[in-house]
Amino acid sequence: MTEIAQVRINDNTRPLVEALVRDANKLRLKISRLGNGVTLVDAGIEVDGGLEAGRRIAEICMGGLGSVTLAHTAVTPGWPLRVNVHATDPVLSCLGSQYAGWSLSHGKGKDAFYALGSGPARALCVKEPLFKELDYQDQADTTVLVMEVDKQPPLELLDRVAADCGVMPEGLTVILTPTSSLAGGLQVVARVLEVAMHKAHELHFPLKNIVDGSGSAPVPPPAPDFMTAMGRTNDAILFAGQVQLFVKGPDEEAENLARNLPSSTSRDYGKPFAQVFKEYDYDFFKIDPMLFSPANVIVTAVDSGRSFRCGELDEDLLARSFGA
Repeated sequence: MTEIAQVRINDNTRPLVEALVRDANKLRLKISRLGNGVTLVDAGIEVDGGLEAGRRIAEICMGGLGSVTLAHTAVTPGWPLRVNVHATDPVLSCLGSQYAGWSLSHGKGKDAFYALGSGPARALCVKEPLFKELDYQDQADTTVLVMEVDKQPPLELLDRVAADCGVMPEGLTVILTPTSSLAGGLQVVARVLEVAMHKAHELHFPLKNIVDGSGSAPVPPPAPDFMTAMGRTNDAILFAGQVQLFVKGPDEEAENLARNLPSSTSRDYGKPFAQVFKEYDYDFFKIDPMLFSPANVIVTAVDSGRSFRCGELDEDLLARSFGA
């Protein structure tokens, strides 16, 4: 995958991060320089943040290889505001950067801190086996990591992140996006294309054959508690997410991918995610991994020009989740 290896996602993202920090006041963000030199961006813990902040953070998560926009559409009449995502290189953008695949923890007991990290920093530390499949490792002296948390990470953990990435703490920016915030909710739903890419990978579809992709999903209303907010962001994708992938290879492979991608193929489909999570005693590992995917997909075979459509949007389930 030599073409992918030539892309420098941290270099691509640097101007986006600089602009986010520069525009902090109008985006309602709080910027802090910690004692170890790390720059911390609060997008919804002690400040309001907002949808535009979430939109920009989503583009940062995508490694500078994606565009994220907001628009009112008639696709889901009850919830017309939708986030639209496109990636010029969906494999690297979504799996190599946006995917929250870096497991981070520090301490034990009531003071323990745990988070999943996403963004370009993952491609510097390459701790995940996925990067061997992608055959990709970036190099940079500055980087950014996004954490979906509602409290500040310990300095010791941030020192370790910087060391694992091979950068000085002064070169690390960490963005905090609580799920219950407007910015946090939007940047999660902007993962609608990434969710489809991850499931395609789980289905063993050849990643090298995915050449382009786009997606959209409704923006959920925020919720004050984490469980409800987390459920709504998942359900926006599971019940009303749409994705189109453009793939190379035989029509049979494209058709098979379309048939197996939608969330409705999962045994756990049919109830709001928060309810499913509760029924499994809040254990993510008990949930069918095939559930995490968009509701409706189009897979277009670029060699033949044929398109295969599967799955449907479910506004009733969406309304149950969103509290309408």
